[in-house]
Amino acid sequence: MTQIINSLAEISADYDVLFCDLWGCLHNGVEAYPAAVAALQGFRAKGGKVVMLTNAPRPWKYVAAQLDRMGVPRDAWDVVVSSGDAAQDAMFSGAVGRKVWAISVAKDDGFFNDIPEEWQNAPAIERVELDQAEGIVCTGLFDEVNEVPEDYRQTLTSAKERGLKLLCANPDVIVDLGETRLYCAGALAEFYEDLGGISLYFGKPHAPIYDLARRKLGLGPDARILAVGDGIATDVPGASGQGIDALFVTGGLAHDQFGTDVEAPEQAKLDEWLALRLENPRYSIGRLR
Repeated sequence: MTQIINSLAEISADYDVLFCDLWGCLHNGVEAYPAAVAALQGFRAKGGKVVMLTNAPRPWKYVAAQLDRMGVPRDAWDVVVSSGDAAQDAMFSGAVGRKVWAISVAKDDGFFNDIPEEWQNAPAIERVELDQAEGIVCTGLFDEVNEVPEDYRQTLTSAKERGLKLLCANPDVIVDLGETRLYCAGALAEFYEDLGGISLYFGKPHAPIYDLARRKLGLGPDARILAVGDGIATDVPGASGQGIDALFVTGGLAHDQFGTDVEAPEQAKLDEWLALRLENPRYSIGRLR
């Protein structure tokens, strides 16, 4: 049974580091949540470290710039580690070839063009049409507002028949932009697998992004880490796979499942919902605060 807490401060003394999700925990894609920002500042003020661990498909500096625009102060975090960072490493290493068909939009161009220092001398990645591609790189749908994965059936079926692998830069399936629910790259990657194709993942809940976060902070095996997030398919199983505790934020993607007060999830409803998904985070909270 998950333990419902009212504030991060109740348990923060037991941890040295937070791996904190962004979308749904710290902001809603439009504006930051002041109480969540204050909670992270309070954790750092007591000597803790905060890793903003996000499945955003862009390199970390673009995520940091977005946080700046939302007014999230730099004293709320130590480092940003994105799925884009981990997936970039795979792409520049040639995981899906050097000629790739990109399912992407202009806002994610940094994923392809901002080459990390350690890959400056690697052979170039060339974006080409599908019929010339050695693999696929997906950062998100071409039109995330109006398209759904089914719109890609014919194209992805053709790619599968050619044996192309799909590198997914964001394993999230859906996200809420304000009040609007959008499909992410993870939805296309799962759809491709349903068609019989092979998808490669590097963000939460998969190990590469956690390994990268540990390296950035120089964390040893004894670091006491708490993963904070609203993703029952990403944040919670990711923490379990890493052997670290999870704080599940119920007021994110699943906010309408646990009673009428988003700030106060009902224990019975939460326990039943988690049991159906075979997940049991150590702690849960309505909103990060």
